[in-house]
Amino acid sequence: MLHVRDKILDFIDFFHPPFRKIMPVKTFRYAACGGANVVFGNVVIFTLIYHVVKNYDVVNLGVIAFKPYNFALTISSFFTFVVGFILNKYVVFTTSNLKASVQLFRYFLAFLFSYSLNYLLLNKVFIEGLHLHPVLAQGITVVIVTAVSYLTQMHFTFKVKKDPDDITQLPE
Repeated sequence: MLHVRDKILDFIDFFHPPFRKIMPVKTFRYAACGGANVVFGNVVIFTLIYHVVKNYDVVNLGVIAFKPYNFALTISSFFTFVVGFILNKYVVFTTSNLKASVQLFRYFLAFLFSYSLNYLLLNKVFIEGLHLHPVLAQGITVVIVTAVSYLTQMHFTFKVKKDPDDITQLPE
């Protein structure tokens, strides 16, 4: 019986052939997993939670209070963080030999960086600075943040640590 990972890979890889000439399979897998995570986490989960709490002035959890949209953003971000880490670790960047705890910590740092970059580009650069329409600004921001995030995940979070005992590897 195939594992869940194998079923996910079979599904994603089925759609890769038309993109083979312009995108390596690892990049395509990252785009597919990230796209699914954005749609289900940032759109579906956000929308569902927002509609549950939108009639409240404040969502008060006792220790902290949120505006309804910020509460939905926080919950959906937690979801996308967890699902994104699992998909990246087990589907996209499977050759990383770093410890899972190191990967998780680095993923958290990369997540905070991407979230901050998204906020700064969207709000400060494109909307307030260049006065772009928010939908256009978000579209441009998603492309930039996705590219930066992919490079961060590949070269930092899930990188392959070279074996110092392997004499076949040349120093960089």
